[in-house]
Amino acid sequence: MTRGVIATPHFLASQAGAEVLREGGNAVDAALVADAVLCVVYPHMTSIGGDLFAQVWPAGSTVTVPGTVEAWGRLLETYGTVGMGRVVAPAVALARDGFLVTEGLSRHLHDHFQWLMTDPEAQRLLPPLMPGMLMRNPDLARSLELIGRFGVNVFYRGELGAAISSAIARRDGLVTASDLATHRGRWSTPLAASYRGLTVYEMPPPTQGLLALALIRRLERLTPDILRPGPPLARELYRLRDVAYPLRDRYISDPDFVSVPAEPFLDPEVAGVGRGEAIPEGDTIYLCAADEEGNLVSLIQSVANSFGSGVIAEGTGILLQNRGVYFSLEPEHVNRLEPRKRTMHTLIPALAARTGEDRPWAAFGSMGADGQPQVQAQVFVNLADGGLDPAAAVAAPRVRVAPGGGELWVEADYPGADELQRSDLPVKLLPPRSTSMGHAAALVVDGSGQWRAGADPRSDGSVEFA
Repeated sequence: MTRGVIATPHFLASQAGAEVLREGGNAVDAALVADAVLCVVYPHMTSIGGDLFAQVWPAGSTVTVPGTVEAWGRLLETYGTVGMGRVVAPAVALARDGFLVTEGLSRHLHDHFQWLMTDPEAQRLLPPLMPGMLMRNPDLARSLELIGRFGVNVFYRGELGAAISSAIARRDGLVTASDLATHRGRWSTPLAASYRGLTVYEMPPPTQGLLALALIRRLERLTPDILRPGPPLARELYRLRDVAYPLRDRYISDPDFVSVPAEPFLDPEVAGVGRGEAIPEGDTIYLCAADEEGNLVSLIQSVANSFGSGVIAEGTGILLQNRGVYFSLEPEHVNRLEPRKRTMHTLIPALAARTGEDRPWAAFGSMGADGQPQVQAQVFVNLADGGLDPAAAVAAPRVRVAPGGGELWVEADYPGADELQRSDLPVKLLPPRSTSMGHAAALVVDGSGQWRAGADPRSDGSVEFA
């Protein structure tokens, strides 16, 4: 009997998540085990020093959780069945004993070599290895072991927290030991919008979930022939530069500091207000998992840019994020830098259900900063309108608006790519299955309760059934 399924952007993470499902763990356990492994084998994309957002569907309800290590603790306490030691065990082994570097990780290590060499710990732990070479991080293995033994407090208020705050202080950073000690993740109610008999759930502010819902609402107005991959859909997505992104940059920030109106985003007649601001290319992981009990998890985690800040806290192996680049230093900007404020986030794991049914239909998401809503939308319409299997939905050729809205990036095998090149749009042709189009994953629960899942061939991922 199949106990569950998990899809992640790295096969080692998928295998580790499936193993805990075989042991009797649930989807939350599997997602967290896989996430911990990704913090080891995908250091260019994520870290326990980064951010985490998740939507969980347990027994017909959805919740969201931000904050990496504390999120692990909260998710385990509320929904998990295993202990923190079991969650981190596969990650500890991989960090201690090593894993083979993939082509993608090797490329990032070489592309960022000069920058990483400016930090002594990064120089030691993130050398420019070639594909197939062994990478180890014994310091991170020890840090994960401490989290497994002592829980989240050791990260925020214990030995690891002290090392992190000291590392930041030595670099004249702003995060203090008090900031770490008082950090709390929060439970939130997801946003929802209807789409042709489905209800789509997205993250609330400070994420760009409203932007994703705005795009989906716009696509609902189009006929099915336009929603197929091709020039008409590409043109509609290109209009994002003048529609939804400017609204995001005008309104979305920490709701504890500002009121974020939903109406401008969810109005199907939403009008453009100029181009949005350029968001740096994001380096992020997305995964989804489901189990035989009906639990479903949609989870995303990130260090913002590739390798985050490039700073590893001495003796810990923990790579620190640089999410602060999303703040503005303009005093009148809605997302201006302020104490205890959460910056606007691009991270948006999604869930969907058939309207009126008390069970989930799909989980889907992708890495890609500005590109996340665009990739999500294309995967979603492939599933909802195109009737594609999740594997085909995430593998299908894609387009996206470049950061800042200047170019339309088009994969060379996208239907009508030649026509788009001859059009009035500023098209940049990318190779098929370009990593610039994100690493997506999707999971669908059919009417009989069976799972189908897909991991993006643009990543190093896989789908594993337990």
